[in-house]
Parts: sequence; structure tokens; C-alpha cells
Amino acid sequence: MSLGDHENILKIRDSLEKRVVPLPDGTFLPSIGQGTWYMGENPQSKNKEIKALQLGIELGMKLIDTAEMYGNGDSERLVGEVIKGRRDKVFLVSKVYPHHSGLDLIESACENSLKRLGTDHLDLYLLHWRGRVPLAETIEGMERLRKDGKIVRWGVSNFDTDDMRELLDTANGKKCVTNQVLYHLGSRGIDYDLLPWHYEHNMPIMAYSPLAQGGSLRRQLLSDPTIIEIAEKYNVQPLQIALAWTIRSNNVIAIPKAVKEEHVLANAQAASIQLTIEDLNRLDEVFPKPTRKIPLDII
Repeated sequence: MSLGDHENILKIRDSLEKRVVPLPDGTFLPSIGQGTWYMGENPQSKNKEIKALQLGIELGMKLIDTAEMYGNGDSERLVGEVIKGRRDKVFLVSKVYPHHSGLDLIESACENSLKRLGTDHLDLYLLHWRGRVPLAETIEGMERLRKDGKIVRWGVSNFDTDDMRELLDTANGKKCVTNQVLYHLGSRGIDYDLLPWHYEHNMPIMAYSPLAQGGSLRRQLLSDPTIIEIAEKYNVQPLQIALAWTIRSNNVIAIPKAVKEEHVLANAQAASIQLTIEDLNRLDEVFPKPTRKIPLDII
């Protein structure tokens, strides 16, 4: 499909507008956004990556996630080119290194990200993972950035349940709007306690690598007979079923990365797949929900 296929674009965009996830502040976001890990690192892929992300925006996947860590800023620079002239159509997310999250460095780290992105504010700024800087100090820095208008809201990434409890017990910790973690059919550890905790506190999860990063787990998502059968039932691809599973609730925003146009389209179209209870039960048999606490998966 090309960008000129207006009718198809409107159909896909409509399905994304119907599958939204609320943030605690009342902002609604599409349940599928776009990740950018490893993007911007290969000059030969630059134009293809820019076109892929711009197609995603056109289709309604307006959330774009990046980080100062990705390619040492190259991903942010790429996203900056993507959103030029489109900033008002994008919900922009970036992440700060833990060692930049103290009061002495967080402002300059944020300003550097803004310069690379070519914008004056971030819609969401995340602490990439927990480091040695006290949570209270990072929160104070985030709140300063918010009051200065450099960020609209803030959150965290790679926080497990105990981390989230401590965060909310810290002054202004309740202003956190999301937690970005690894989550897909082959990595369901958060289903035991972290995801229920988020449901309880009306705070969505943002799922990175929702189609598995690679290796045997991704191959299983592509080749498992049950996934294939369910995919054939809906006349879609196996990975679209896996993505539809990740966003089955209204409390998870998936941010898959795609460089090829057909993969961008497939990701966006997954929003229209409504899995039945029978489908979900069958997938639970193959990829069972954990029965005990499992340490948070991080890649």
C-alpha cells in the first residue's frame, strides 16, 4: 500500500483511534506506537527508516519512542528529521540515562535530546532504568523540567513491582504516568504481579520489543501451530496475532519497531484484531501465564 491509498489509510487509522489507552492525566494514546531502537545507526538505512516512521504517523501510530542511549543520539537525530513539519501530529517520547538523571545533569541531558530532536518539548520523558541516583532526586529533576515546559509528563522504564511501590511512596512519585518494560507472548513475567499492580493504579504499561527481539522466541511466535491457526482464522500474519495479544487490554501500549513498509502496515493493522476468549485461552496453553514471581526481563 502506498501513502496515496487514502481509503486504506483512513480505515487503519480508524481502527487505531478505536483502540486507545488512557494515561493518568486523561490523555488518550493509540495502543500501538513506534519504537526506534537501532534506528539512525546505519546511514544506508536512513531514508528507509524515515519513510517507515512517517508512514506510521500517517496511519495513526503517532507515539514515537526514542532515547539518548540509542546510537548515542543518532536515533533522536533521525526522529528529528521524521517529525520536521509534523511535530503537532506526534506524541514524542525519549529516555534519559540513569547517570544523567541527577539534578546536576538531567536538565542538560534533556536539552541535548531536544536539540537532536529539533523540538522545544517532549510529550513524555522516561528514566531509562534505575541507577544510583536516588528516586527523589530524579523526580525533583523531572518536575523541574515539567514546570519549565521542557517536558509535559514523565515516567520510568524497566521498573519492577517493588521499584514502582517505592516510586509512588516518594514525594511526587504519583505523577509518574507509565512504566516501559519488555513484554510479549514469550516474556510474560509481568503478568504475575507488575501488570496487576499497574491495573490497580490505573497506570498503563508501555511494552517494548512486543514481537520479541529475535532468536528462538521470535521464531516460535512465527512458527507455533496455535498462533498460525489463529492467524489463518483472521487472515493475518502470526506476528500480528502476537501484537494483538500484547494490546488485548486497554492498559498496554505496544511500541514495535519496523523499517519495511509492509511491517509498518502489519503493525498498524493489528489494532483491528479482536481476539476472543477462546483465542486467548488457547494462547495461554502454549505461552502460559507465570505462577510465581519472575525477575523483570530486560534486553
